[in-house]
Amino acid sequence: MAGYTLAELAAWGERIEELAREEGLDFYPQEFELCDYEDMLCYQAYNGMPSHYPHWSFGKAYDRLKTLYKYNISGLPYEMVINANPCIAYLMKENSLLLQILTMAHVYGHNDFFRNNRLFTTGTRAELTVETFKNHARRVREYAGDPSIGYERVEQLLNAAHALRFQTNRVVGEGRLSYEEYYRRKHRSGQEKTPDHPLLEETRAPGAAAGSTGLKRRIPPQPEEDILWFITEYGDLEEWEKDIINIVREETAYFLPQIETKIMNEGWASFWHYLLLTRLDLPEELRWEFYKYHNQVIRPLPGSLNPYHIGYVIFKYLYEREGKEKIFEAREVEKDQSFLRRYLNLEICKELELFEYIKKSDEYVVKEIADEEGWKSIRNQLVKTTGLGAIPVIRIVEYRPLDHHLLLEHEYDGRDLEMNYATETLRYCAGLWKGKVTLKTRLNREERIIHCDEKSNLSILL
Repeated sequence: MAGYTLAELAAWGERIEELAREEGLDFYPQEFELCDYEDMLCYQAYNGMPSHYPHWSFGKAYDRLKTLYKYNISGLPYEMVINANPCIAYLMKENSLLLQILTMAHVYGHNDFFRNNRLFTTGTRAELTVETFKNHARRVREYAGDPSIGYERVEQLLNAAHALRFQTNRVVGEGRLSYEEYYRRKHRSGQEKTPDHPLLEETRAPGAAAGSTGLKRRIPPQPEEDILWFITEYGDLEEWEKDIINIVREETAYFLPQIETKIMNEGWASFWHYLLLTRLDLPEELRWEFYKYHNQVIRPLPGSLNPYHIGYVIFKYLYEREGKEKIFEAREVEKDQSFLRRYLNLEICKELELFEYIKKSDEYVVKEIADEEGWKSIRNQLVKTTGLGAIPVIRIVEYRPLDHHLLLEHEYDGRDLEMNYATETLRYCAGLWKGKVTLKTRLNREERIIHCDEKSNLSILL
């Protein structure tokens, strides 16, 4: 290890935990594990999890990360933290003593965020995280090892599920209202009238008896964002296929809060590692190293946005002007989009040196700068592309049982779909659905219809 003993590291960890509690942080029991670069590469490839189901994409991620590290193109993270109870954090053995101290303080910030932010408290169950992922891995391996199924079919199913996994409900932790209950409530409210010709106007839910409340006029009754859920409910799938798809859905749901709070989570951890270390009374030989690494973490990145930098600056601004109570309130109730919309103001935009650019022909030109007129446009654009806002919204608008036809609609917001991704994803969707799928979108503001039949043949209609 890099110039320290485990006893020294444990002592610093105890001091950091005690100080974090004194400052008001509320976190899960914390566990640290030291690992070498090979272990860290594996954890990175597995999204931080100690266990995961087998799939080629994880091996690809590992090989890519290892190659980048080998040729010194990119380094490895100082740590990785799992949203679990107890919270698990991996520390690189090669870190210096100061870097371990800073990293441990950073981890306690993440731990507090996991335990208290509403997206994590409503959307995840931290006490079940590790066992859930282990259970998922075991089930997928059992399906792959089953001679009647085999690895190839499992892999093909995972390919399709991975392609569609982020086309899901965007409200983290939202309960699902069954279609049957939806129509029952609508009928009670007087919005739904009994059809004159029920046999013509209604569609019976699969497995529903005649005269039951399973009768529905339209499936789905309103646009459905969770495409994988719909396919498991109304598609022609075997039980093992449904199980694997639901595994992918559950794991995606686990990561959604992290996607939706990247700026806040990293900013919160950076704010607290700085505050804690400035109050730890570090020896002088460690103090300058601390400032060096802190500035590396939160520095602006030319040509891109550093979430550590943005989150840190906003939390620091709120702390200095409105106090500790305000930042704890923001940590608990906000996600990145609401956080930026509420707290990113002109002054912070100037400090962050933000600007908005657009592409004209083959060149990029500055559209707005952080002044009295342009900062709101910059803020709104950042909000629009943050978290799940960077992923297009595609919803199921109609299912036609007579020909097993699924109609999708892209919620166009001025951003065109990347057509290579869109068409391949549509093929995956048609493969899972085992029927025809049609997607309505816009290209250059002109309506387009992309159709994929049951044999994965594509056509684009003007």
